[in-house]
Amino acid sequence: MNTKPYKPYGGRRRHLWLKVLLALVLTAVLVFAGLEVFIAVHSRTQIVGQPQTMVIFGCQMKQDGPSVLLRDRLDTALTYLEDHPDMTVIVTGGKGDDEHQSEAQGMYDYLVAHGVDGGRIYKEDRSFNTWENVTFTRALMERIDLSCTGWEESCRFILVSNGFHLARIQLLWERANPGGLAPATLAAPVSHAPSAVRMFFREPLALVKSALFDR
Repeated sequence: MNTKPYKPYGGRRRHLWLKVLLALVLTAVLVFAGLEVFIAVHSRTQIVGQPQTMVIFGCQMKQDGPSVLLRDRLDTALTYLEDHPDMTVIVTGGKGDDEHQSEAQGMYDYLVAHGVDGGRIYKEDRSFNTWENVTFTRALMERIDLSCTGWEESCRFILVSNGFHLARIQLLWERANPGGLAPATLAAPVSHAPSAVRMFFREPLALVKSALFDR
């Protein structure tokens, strides 16, 4: 006589949980891929209209000068400024705990050392993330009478950063400036391979965070 207690068959339940887990993993992969496509689509230079003000977004400053990613941004901006010498420039970025000076000051020094007239460079040196870059820059524009809400070409700006960063910048810029003209963008390369790999995984998460919480 069989005296073992009855145990319900658990194989079907385990199979169900496996299906749920696989579905979640597949959904996560598809969402990540979609975000990467969105970032890639916005990672190119798009010159719209005739922008009169350039905004260069900061990145880490090292003891010996701008980091590789920041130099990529600055050198790309310098190439554009050679053909647009009268353009107003705003550099945006504060001083992190691991930096000896603000990113804005470091960018200012680099641009001036490479021939840009310091009198047409304005520094926004309080921001610590991309949302603050955007909102503090807009406040600076109001103080120096560069902000506008109309549809004339003087209201158009060109935003400079590494390509992977531009989708998030455009999202936040248009959120902070509803009804304004779409900004032009200038995409800098990523010449540091480890940074390119790191940003491939980091930027989709940062984009989701900014889309949900930065406002």
